[in-house]
Amino acid sequence: MRSMLFKMERDNLVNPGDKVTVIEGVLPSSFYYTIEPAVAMSANYAYYERLSSREGIVREIEHTERGYFVNVDFDEPEPEKR
Repeated sequence: MRSMLFKMERDNLVNPGDKVTVIEGVLPSSFYYTIEPAVAMSANYAYYERLSSREGIVREIEHTERGYFVNVDFDEPEPEKR
């Protein structure tokens, strides 16, 4: 099981247990992911960390002073550390 963190600006856009779809964005040397429809965005990931799944399940949402962070589980292994 692979877990990824996404930054969400407003509350109640997704809830724990929701099935979400992500799209992949491409930068010159990395990839990023967005929960559709533009709900939350991930950090940048290197090529070897690229996500192969496009659907995941929201495990939890954490509210901090920096905003809302959505933890999503995907049915694939964690990438190998390099």
